[in-house]
Amino acid sequence: MQGQPAQPGFSDRSSPWPVVAAVLVGCWTVAVTVGTQTGGWLTDQVLLSFGRDRLGWLWPVLGLATVVLAGTPALLLAVLPRSGAVRATGRAWLIGALALGVLTLLRVVPPVHHEAYLAALAGAALLSALAVRWSARRWAYPGLVGSVGGPAPTGDGDATRPEATGNGDATRPEATRDGDATRPAATGNSEPVGRRGRRTGPVPLLAVAAGLALLLPWAWLGALGGLLETVLALLAAAALGVLAATLLDAPFWSPFAVGRPPRPARLVLVGGLVAGVALLLLAAGTGQSGAQLPALLTLPPVGFALAALWAAAWRPAADPAEAIRAGRTATGWLVGLAALGPLAFTDPEEISLLLVGTRDIPFWVATAAGVGLAVAVLVAIGYAVLLARPTARTPNRRVAAVAAVVLLVAFGVVDLGPGQPGLYGERLFVVLRTQADLSDLPAAAPGRAGRDARAAEVYRRLVTTAEQSQGDLLRGLNRLRLDPVSYYLVNAIEVDGGPAVRAWLARRPEVARVLVSQRLRPLPAPAGQNRGSAPKPTGPEWNIRQIGADRVWSQLRVTGTGIVVGSSDSGVDGTHPALRAGFRGGDDSWYDPWDDTQSPTDQGGHGTHTVGSAVGRDGIGVAPDAQWVGCVNLDRNLGSPAHYLDCLQFMLAPFPAGGDPFTDGRPERAPQVLTNSWGCPPIEGCDQRVLRPATAALDAAGIFVVAAAGNTGPWCASIDDPPAPYPDVLTVGAVDSQRRVAEFSSRGPVPGGSGKPDVLAPGVEVVSAMPGGTYAALDGTSMATPQVAGVVALMWSANPVLVGDVTRTRQILRDTATAATPTYRSDSPSDACGAPSNVTGAGQVDAYAAVRAAQQ
Repeated sequence: MQGQPAQPGFSDRSSPWPVVAAVLVGCWTVAVTVGTQTGGWLTDQVLLSFGRDRLGWLWPVLGLATVVLAGTPALLLAVLPRSGAVRATGRAWLIGALALGVLTLLRVVPPVHHEAYLAALAGAALLSALAVRWSARRWAYPGLVGSVGGPAPTGDGDATRPEATGNGDATRPEATRDGDATRPAATGNSEPVGRRGRRTGPVPLLAVAAGLALLLPWAWLGALGGLLETVLALLAAAALGVLAATLLDAPFWSPFAVGRPPRPARLVLVGGLVAGVALLLLAAGTGQSGAQLPALLTLPPVGFALAALWAAAWRPAADPAEAIRAGRTATGWLVGLAALGPLAFTDPEEISLLLVGTRDIPFWVATAAGVGLAVAVLVAIGYAVLLARPTARTPNRRVAAVAAVVLLVAFGVVDLGPGQPGLYGERLFVVLRTQADLSDLPAAAPGRAGRDARAAEVYRRLVTTAEQSQGDLLRGLNRLRLDPVSYYLVNAIEVDGGPAVRAWLARRPEVARVLVSQRLRPLPAPAGQNRGSAPKPTGPEWNIRQIGADRVWSQLRVTGTGIVVGSSDSGVDGTHPALRAGFRGGDDSWYDPWDDTQSPTDQGGHGTHTVGSAVGRDGIGVAPDAQWVGCVNLDRNLGSPAHYLDCLQFMLAPFPAGGDPFTDGRPERAPQVLTNSWGCPPIEGCDQRVLRPATAALDAAGIFVVAAAGNTGPWCASIDDPPAPYPDVLTVGAVDSQRRVAEFSSRGPVPGGSGKPDVLAPGVEVVSAMPGGTYAALDGTSMATPQVAGVVALMWSANPVLVGDVTRTRQILRDTATAATPTYRSDSPSDACGAPSNVTGAGQVDAYAAVRAAQQ
């Protein structure tokens, strides 16, 4: 359109109010973007911690809110002021906000399908770049000017193109066209490029060096995923680099570079600041929920480095088009490499509040982001000083190439040295259609001998079914070198593979379904061992007295002798004074499928605490003379279907270290009672049915399985993570010292009509053992569950004939339970969970009454 041309830049003659408005809009954009991204991630984490499903609409709504809240003022900046620089600022921020809105839509893809998300991110970023390129042809770029005194109108609508001038070492852009890009003036250079051949100039090489410097913290502190995941992360990062290069092209930088004489410092300070806000918007859409947080720190400072590189590219050159091409290439490389770190070297599912309590992935991601921020700032300052002074000279190509090569070698050295080289992608858990038929097991003789015989028959049938049904599939998996691991407790196989392998497996007739089996990425240093700070108990703890276990010891003279309790958890500190004497010993009483430790150890402390509540001495355990065996199914507070199954198989048929579960299992050595203070949520790869055959087989074998209800109350129907909802496990909720149901204790009803929870036990401020000989008071249904396992150990110790009679034992526990006070989320009828029994179950366990009934 014809009319008054835009002012060239932040002109001294123009009104200051557009500049003030741009500053305010920039601050507002940063606040809105950081607030929505942080708030969205925290919402995801709170829902996860409460066991609730992700809100599928959350990120699209937040993206739309950001587009409206940040894009509207940016649009006003893009069309209202006369200043070309202010209008270029508004245009860049508007496009950045729109791109953010598009990219956040992709977070509807579940995090467990990371490869699909990365592929979608790459495609969306490229399509966005094409859209920006197309819009550039339709946009009248204001402010491309030849002098401070005013615009140089050319009669091409409102667009004014810069005129050619020469001023020492610094020149203003010249009005030429290369597609839609405005090219700088051509006045000579000591190292002309362009028609001598398409050699990479110094500016892109300097960008590569800076990008590799930004990758160093991630190579040191992070770890890669699977092969396909890594390739797709590279493609996504490259696509984001293309998007940034299209957005921050010559028409963006030109208004900040004009003046008489041209001022590179203004280009860096003002243009870099504006570019940093635009990159913040792109960073907010980079990665799944959690992965964008480090990008919010490391990408914005890159804007200043880009400005310095464009200042260097726009020094007198024989071919102006080549200079613009160098600036574009530099932008793509630097932004792409900066985005690659959070995309490739982190798993968004592990950037979780569930792991914040230790020096785990969230700690190291925060550390890498902090170091990356420092590196980005240093690079920006260094490049500004070296490249953007009026008298500065661009380093020659050889120096820039050496810098890039040195940084590339440094990246390899760091990754192979202090880093975690290799690929650590997720595995697949393949559930077969055929599961063992245990419906016609012969009746077992009462007592320990009958239980052992029944367990042996169950083990034989499970192994036979797996061996007969897995053969063809295993041969195919071995030919493809997918490292299959067979299971029999659930007829299943764990394998390597991504979406293509998953699709191939899902089409096979013998396969029921394929799940993702999570695999934690390694840490740069071991997580610290959790220890407690509570004083050593001097007698039976309050929870022991509340359920009457101390009366069982003193009046009934029953302490759990002859019974073995199995724990699947984070491990057990076998050297703890309260636990050392209770370890059963032998070569088949400890198994660690995560780290292959050879003796009972525990870093997290959760397993030590739960075993202490079941069989610990010194007043903390319900059955202090029972023995224990252990297995590690939670390495760092996250598990997987395969490792949960590893431990449950070990409990059915223990085997010696290094043994084969299929051939070396010893069902006669199976513990009588299992305590399980864990659940397998969807984020770890489980669905509702995956462990159902396992608990059914343990029940058929006469092994008593106790499981935690979960800590996702007070919502109704929150007992939903396996194995808690299953009818063949005894599900335990938590009460406090007033016999009130703890608000965090999960509630029923559960699908299928089973009454859950079954019983309650104390789970608030429960004191038990912690690693290093220490003690701690913890809350949770995890703390309540082992106490019930201890009560079962007392019952079976008091009456060995009852061993293996799971049905009768469950009934005694329910019949002898005492009343507990239910609690609800609110007074609304919808929060009453259908009936009080869905909150309290049968009530709080009464150890004394249960043992008396067992003796009868």
